[in-house]
Parts: sequence; structure tokens; C-alpha cells
Amino acid sequence: MGNGALSGAVIAVAGAGGAAGRATLLRLAEAGATVVAADNDPERLAEAVDAARYAGGGANVIGEPVDLLDLDSTREWAAHIGAEFGRVDGLVHLVGGWRGSETFTKTVLDDWDFLELLLIRTVQHTSLAFHEALQLSDRGRYVLISASGATRPTAGNAAYAAAKAAAEAWTLAMGDYFRKAGGEEGPTSAATILVVKALVHDAMRADRPNAKFSGFTDVKDLAEAIVDVWDKPAAEVNGNRLWLTDRP
Repeated sequence: MGNGALSGAVIAVAGAGGAAGRATLLRLAEAGATVVAADNDPERLAEAVDAARYAGGGANVIGEPVDLLDLDSTREWAAHIGAEFGRVDGLVHLVGGWRGSETFTKTVLDDWDFLELLLIRTVQHTSLAFHEALQLSDRGRYVLISASGATRPTAGNAAYAAAKAAAEAWTLAMGDYFRKAGGEEGPTSAATILVVKALVHDAMRADRPNAKFSGFTDVKDLAEAIVDVWDKPAAEVNGNRLWLTDRP
């Protein structure tokens, strides 16, 4: 495990308890990273960490329950990682959630309140908590997973698309911070956005064997794309959207 492209790197994964989290934990560990995973559901987090360790033959994956809706708790998490491992080289933001409506006119604003916390506030907290450590790293990366709906919203997805668009804007602002910190030589760290239409995994295919999932990104392919962010120069990925589905 120690000879991969990310050998020696320490990478935090927020929202690691789902299918995308499991795939990402395993792939990062396979690439040689020490992975520190967080989720607001301790049981789901433990299952994801155990699954990655088992599939990776003892992969170096650690789980820490963290309330990402609390800025102090998020900052404590970042500080703890830095103190224990001496560095933080990445934050992968996988916190997700969706609410929609049948039509635009039936939009429920309570859905916005829910999504604003889940999709925007967690991005604000992780970026503010980790930006300094990522800037100090020689290969720091902040990776946001977003959706194509942020670029082309549909009538029933107003709240979701707006929340995703806000999270993208916040991440791009972080990229500008890295750009300016790099000066004339360019950024050494990067904030980047991976854009999918939606995600699919084996269990979804098993539940819906006749579904085509057209344009969806498999969670394993997403995990591979996440690792690839570290293979590219910071200046190439910083402040950019990397499309894993057709661009609207």
C-alpha cells in the first residue's frame, strides 16, 4: 500500500459513509494514502471503514465521527489530523443529499433549509477548517463533488441546483485563494470540482436491473477520478470544474 501515487499523503474524506465514500476510501488507500474518514452516522462510518480495510487487505483507513455542521468540531477534526500525522494533503467532500419537487411551483422552501445546511454549510466549514493545512502541503487538494444540475437546473430541482451552485462558487473562491497564495509561480495547492450527473453503484443496478442509468458515474470511476486530481498539476485543476458526464 505504501508505494502508490499518494504514498505518504494524508487525506480526509467528509461524508464517507455512503457507497461513494466506500469506493473512495479504498481507492485512496490503494494509492498509498492514509485516509481519515468522517460521517455524521457513526454506524455507517464504521461499516464503510471496515469494508475499505477488508477489501484493501488492511488498508490504512481511520474513521472519526464529526459534526460537520459545527465549525468548531470541524476545525478540531482538522487540527487533530494535523497533530497526529504532521500534515493534511487533501479534503474530499462527499457530503450529499437531495430533495426535489414535482414542479417549480410546488417547491417547498423547507427543502432549501435542509439542503443549505447539508450541501453548503458543510463545504464552508470544511474549507475554512482545512484551507491552511492544504496550503502548507506540497500537494494539497480540496475536491468537491457536484452535479450537472448546478449548471442547468430543472424546474423541480430549484433548491438542490441552487445549493450545489452555491457550493461550487464557494469552492472556486477557495481556488482563488490558492491562486493568489501561489504568486507568480502559480498555486501549489488546488480546489477543484468533479461534476457528475448522478452516481450509480452495484446495489442500485441489482435493485433496478432494467434501468440504463444513462450519463451516471459509477462510484468506482468517481474514486478513480478523485485520485487523478493528485496526478495533475495544481495549476491545471485549481479553480476548475472537471466533467465526468456530458457538459450541458
